[in-house]
Amino acid sequence: MKLELSVQQKNAKAEFRAFVNQEICPDAGEWDRKEFTPPELINKIAQRGFLGAILPQEYGGQGMDMITYGILNEEIGRGCSSVRSLLTVHNMVAHALCKWGNKSQKQYWLPKFASAETIAAFALSEPNVGSDAKSVETTATLAGDVYVLDGQKKWITYGQIADVFLVFAKCEGKPTAFLVEKNSPGLLIKPISGMLGVRASMLAELYFHDCRIPQDNLVGRLGFGFSYVASSALDYGRYSVAWGSVGIAQACLEACIEYTSQRKQFGVYLKEHQLIRQMMTEMIANVKAARLLCYQAGYLKEIGDPSSIIETSIAKYLASTTATKVVNDAVQIHGANGCTSEYSVARYLRDAKIMEIIEGSTQIQQITIADYGYQEYMSQPTPAVITQNILARM
Repeated sequence: MKLELSVQQKNAKAEFRAFVNQEICPDAGEWDRKEFTPPELINKIAQRGFLGAILPQEYGGQGMDMITYGILNEEIGRGCSSVRSLLTVHNMVAHALCKWGNKSQKQYWLPKFASAETIAAFALSEPNVGSDAKSVETTATLAGDVYVLDGQKKWITYGQIADVFLVFAKCEGKPTAFLVEKNSPGLLIKPISGMLGVRASMLAELYFHDCRIPQDNLVGRLGFGFSYVASSALDYGRYSVAWGSVGIAQACLEACIEYTSQRKQFGVYLKEHQLIRQMMTEMIANVKAARLLCYQAGYLKEIGDPSSIIETSIAKYLASTTATKVVNDAVQIHGANGCTSEYSVARYLRDAKIMEIIEGSTQIQQITIADYGYQEYMSQPTPAVITQNILARM
């Protein structure tokens, strides 16, 4: 089997790379220090159609194939993981609504998501709930023709600027999904700052106190919140993070190639030292391996193969752990310079650690992948059963 990008995909990659080099790379460090993403950049991303990348063209989206969408995430992640995370959460909500929203919700919201007239954010995590996402404590109660939400959400990416949130709450004891607009009465948004990495992603806490939303803002049905709505969104989130992790690793590789070709020690360039060449060899091989797993996951998503879910988890696991390993070596190669804000590898180090936590931690992926291995190689159930077991775990 020959794995090769189409001409269209190669052209898209070149376009994405040029955009990132011109519009993102020069200022990513400054945005990280200020913990802020400028609206001018978001407008440029929107004008390119990147925020409507996976939406069907009938709603004004790009209708990108999954490989091209993955490449987009790699390239933007190479420039700035925070900006890439905007694509992640916005498209997670867009995908969830496209799959589980009713006709009127799709007709109203999806064109706004595609044009980025409306920015969407994903609100699942809570102060006491992270990996155990089914145990959300936020509640929703039907009162007449409105739902009343009470509770708190935390670590909401781009929550400071989002116009609408996909919020998960217990309703009649069942995890359920709702659309909540930022100006809803009873919703308070509080910025979060001082994070280790992905600092420009404008995190927020959401406080719901007697927050009333229209009954029509229910997404799917009662009890659909986690197993259906959240799981489908998180699968796309993991795919984006996997490719973004490859982007971080690729950025480190490129930074090290440049640095070792310019800096001399003991009378020769660093790239001439055998131990440096060993580290570079491992970087190159690991980046390529992670990217190949992402290609595999993307291909399976594109053809609708149910095994794409576990392959995405495998890609996310390897890509995120690879990014951490590669960036550790990159900082080591840069020495003291790599510990300063003058060199981007310091930012990559902080961002890479976040990739091992978000959209399913490394440990959650290990549990999921090991379960899959035992199911596949011992009991050999059908792909549909494997998929159901994975979703139950996640």
